[in-house]
Amino acid sequence: MKLSHLRTFVAIVDHGGFARAAERLHLTQSAASRQIGALEYELDLQLFDRVGRRIRLTTAGEDLLRRSRRLLADADLIGERARALKGGQVGTLRVSATPQVIENLLAPFLMRYLRRHPGVEVRLFESGGANQYRQLDHGDVHLAIMAAGGAGMRSQLLYPIHVMAVVSPTHRFARRATLGIMELADEPLLLLNREFGSRLWFDAACDAAGINPHVLLDSGAPQTLMSLAGIGYGIAVLPSNVQRLLGGIRGVPLVHRGTSIGRWSVVAWNPDRLLAQYAEQFAAELVAYVRSAYPGRDLTRRAPALARPREPVTIPQGL
Repeated sequence: MKLSHLRTFVAIVDHGGFARAAERLHLTQSAASRQIGALEYELDLQLFDRVGRRIRLTTAGEDLLRRSRRLLADADLIGERARALKGGQVGTLRVSATPQVIENLLAPFLMRYLRRHPGVEVRLFESGGANQYRQLDHGDVHLAIMAAGGAGMRSQLLYPIHVMAVVSPTHRFARRATLGIMELADEPLLLLNREFGSRLWFDAACDAAGINPHVLLDSGAPQTLMSLAGIGYGIAVLPSNVQRLLGGIRGVPLVHRGTSIGRWSVVAWNPDRLLAQYAEQFAAELVAYVRSAYPGRDLTRRAPALARPREPVTIPQGL
């Protein structure tokens, strides 16, 4: 069985057809069709149903797709491992994180990491939420920095992320240690859009409290909301790992019935895929780094502690 045929099979599924997959793999469409035909002949199974000009996976194809992804990822890892054994710690590490995590956590961490590991190329992927699970599941990334709580992935705890109200220094809430979510019921609010996990956590807390927020603006730019809150144009609701608050702007942790609103962040990986040694080292060094420095540390000291998720799984040492 040729790995190239399996790569073509997976590419056809990922790119929605023979034409796009062939283009991505630098093949002709007829060559891609011949490879699938040869694979089906060797397996004695039909992988695709042809419905007019469209194709869809058969039941057998769906089963073999998952196994093919795993086999191809392991084959890639064997090549990366061989190169590392030959020349030292070298390879390409793919890490998924939200833009603000890249800016506020990974940027300062990478300054130190890359000095110690010059042979590792770190490729960053901006993403969040459910898409990060898909990236890990498909093998598109080795590690994802994400909110805790998802099933199917292993992880180690990094740091807590609290939802906070950001107000101008002259706002009546500016000197509060914490702020009950019920107190926002009639306040003009500046919210992140629902692509942000912190917005979903805030919405869930509002539902639990039975309040309907008065929203002035939904935005995908935390700095925009912070600037507007700074001039007194509403209260911004932001996660504690945003860029450092400037100009006297105040962040006040939000609570519901005395409990903080937020989640722990983790560095996660897919347990069904082998993890290269340099990926293990990256995760271990990131965990050590956040013990002394992480975004929003000063704010989290003032907030009620978030409940820790179950004991994290330790990253294996060696393959």
